[in-house]
Amino acid sequence: MSLPHIHAREADVPDRYDLPPGFRWGAATAAYQIEGAVAEDGRGPSVWDAFVARPGAVRDGHTGAVACDHYHRYPEDIELMRGLGLDGYRFSIAWPRIQPTGAGAVNPAGLAFYDRLVDALLDAGITPLPTLFHWDLPQALEDTGGWLDRDTAYRFAEYATVMADRLGDRIPTWITLNEPFVHTVFGYALGTHAPGRALMFEALPAAHHQLLGHGLAAAALHERGLGVMLSNNLTPVEPASASDADLAAAHAYDTLHNRLFTDPVLLGRYPDLSVLGVPDDIYGAVRPGDLELIHTPGLDGLGVNYYNPTRIAAPTDPGLPFDLVDIPDVPHTAFGWPVVPDGLTRLLLDLRDTYGQALPPLTITENGCSVTEETDPDQPRIDYLATHLDALAQAAAEGVDVRGYYTWSLLDNFEWAEGYHQRFGLVHVDFATQKRTPRASYTWYRDLISAHRSVRER
Repeated sequence: MSLPHIHAREADVPDRYDLPPGFRWGAATAAYQIEGAVAEDGRGPSVWDAFVARPGAVRDGHTGAVACDHYHRYPEDIELMRGLGLDGYRFSIAWPRIQPTGAGAVNPAGLAFYDRLVDALLDAGITPLPTLFHWDLPQALEDTGGWLDRDTAYRFAEYATVMADRLGDRIPTWITLNEPFVHTVFGYALGTHAPGRALMFEALPAAHHQLLGHGLAAAALHERGLGVMLSNNLTPVEPASASDADLAAAHAYDTLHNRLFTDPVLLGRYPDLSVLGVPDDIYGAVRPGDLELIHTPGLDGLGVNYYNPTRIAAPTDPGLPFDLVDIPDVPHTAFGWPVVPDGLTRLLLDLRDTYGQALPPLTITENGCSVTEETDPDQPRIDYLATHLDALAQAAAEGVDVRGYYTWSLLDNFEWAEGYHQRFGLVHVDFATQKRTPRASYTWYRDLISAHRSVRER
């Protein structure tokens, strides 16, 4: 990966990051990517356990069976968080660890694990920010249709209620879904993620049922006095040219990637889906009253996962209303993603301008950089974080209400279809020995948090 070398200095921090009082610094992970212990203590199989068993589904046949062994090593990982000085830690709860079949009986050992994790975080002075669904659907629910089945939304609300009743006395705010766009498109439309279905636009009932599940779960959480967020991967969309065809294609892509998942929650309606060739009822998935269920609970915050903008051209394939094209003349991460920090500023300003008073406070719930083993020492990641925090601070200076930043990720982990080849961690993990080694970016982030906190407390 080649990134511009800014050589961010700790002395820059107080002047450059003029962020609001109470701004929260955090790091993020996800259950299947770090926990391991997939067959221990009553955990049921998830769609990812089934997917990784398919020949060729994941690079080099890697699986999350052990991952970072966080299930056993979480005290060590919390000490790493304490060393960073984190305000908060975003993690996900493995639904199959709580309800092995996705419904019915609750697994006491699963609840006990998250009890221990939450109590240890609080003892370290770190506020837990759990995500209820980060793509590891119980396989038993997938066997009956997964998110294509409306009933899964109701099972999700029951699971959310179980977790709120168990941990709500210690956790003030909850995220319902992580990146429903990515899960719908990669998991159900293209088949490159679990559960591996390739339905193209006929996958969109899975999007609606996730949003319905969010609304039902949000109502249950609010009934218990808890705050609710939803996190999605959002992207500023730019046309490849000013031609009418490219502009129309960019509008169609923005509808699919951003507005399909944000408009119903914030505005109580879907955008015009005819630009995608999709009927208003999303192939019969939308029923009377659904949008009220999705919209009425409201959001206490919107989680923004940002990695890059998306450049769109008119389609060359008649099967899609757009083509994704590379952004020229910018560096790229090891994942091949373009590095465009000011895209984060544009995205946050666009959200403010699009949704106005309907927009709740924002939190960056993911932002980070994959590198390869060969790129250490770690300056490229430091530069990535520094430039994106500059972009966040610029949006805040222009009036965007942004309350926190959770970098992806605390640890190198199982990176879905890429297995263990993409390394996002502030902490290097030797997957053969499970040895954790903080990188230079860990030290930089620790010093940034300390410097910002000292300025805030003056």
